[in-house]
Amino acid sequence: MLRLPDELRGAFKEPFGPVYTDTERLLEAVDEAAASGNREAPPLVAVGDVVSHHLLTSGRQPDVMVIDGKTERAAVDKAVAETLAEAAAEVDSSTHRVENPPAELSEPLLVALREALDSTEPVVIRVDGEEDLATLPSLVAAPLGASVIYGQPGEGMVHVAVTDDQTAAARSLLARFDGDSEAAFELLGSRRQ
Repeated sequence: MLRLPDELRGAFKEPFGPVYTDTERLLEAVDEAAASGNREAPPLVAVGDVVSHHLLTSGRQPDVMVIDGKTERAAVDKAVAETLAEAAAEVDSSTHRVENPPAELSEPLLVALREALDSTEPVVIRVDGEEDLATLPSLVAAPLGASVIYGQPGEGMVHVAVTDDQTAAARSLLARFDGDSEAAFELLGSRRQ
């Protein structure tokens, strides 16, 4: 559906929000963002296996986990894989398996994200391929006050509080992808308040 053009690859070098190495401090920032939202409990979206592992081992179940079994293009270690397998087993009926090629955002991934954000139960999206770009559509579809967490290689975990400005920036980047961005925005639906 959407493909990252070569000229946009540099747009992902800098993190979209503050970087944390301490999970407890990260979760404090998530709670602060949630307090500013329009919903009682805005969702926490984790994009990436290692980020999801850190949240789970700190006692926080993400509302949406997007995982692919890899970190920096290599298989995750045994501890991460075991933590994620346990979490996925607990939400087995709410697990989506989608294909998403590297440097792309597939229609099944976008639909799964929208459905996961609409769910009242935790959802795991298992990606066959690569989940790296799922942060952008998550920022477009998530409600105000939600948090999207993703890994910044070699630095830590990035926290992006969903605000109007962050959503506009994500939409602007997605609109510059090759493919039908308007159809992608329609699939993601309007922001859930």
